Amino acid sequence: RTEPSGRVRPGKAGAAGAGLGAVTGFLGVGGGFLAVPALVGVLGLTMRRAVGTSLLVITVNSLAALAARSGTGTHLHWGVVAPFTAAAILGVWDGKRLAKRIRGRALQSVFAYVLFAVAAFMLTDALT
Repeated sequence: RTEPSGRVRPGKAGAAGAGLGAVTGFLGVGGGFLAVPALVGVLGLTMRRAVGTSLLVITVNSLAALAARSGTGTHLHWGVVAPFTAAAILGVWDGKRLAKRIRGRALQSVFAYVLFAVAAFMLTDALT
């Protein structure tokens, strides 16, 4: 699903990006779990395009944060970073393979269930 013109309006994209950035900066969360619904619901992108766009935005944000920290004297814990990154890369490959087999609508449903499960887990964790 895309907008009737086939193009995303820059004003809408900027407003959605600013809102996501504010939530990410304030709460320390965002990434795909907020970006994908915004890209689908607000900007009218297809689920597959929204997921790809979200991954690109996360990559650019991560590289910008890494560049910003590089001169601060803060040391990265490579014993944590390297295995986490390797596992994430493997997860992306598996996710890409799996996404080829699932229709956009089903992918949307799976995403919603996972999002709901994470929210329930976070609520339970906060209450206990």
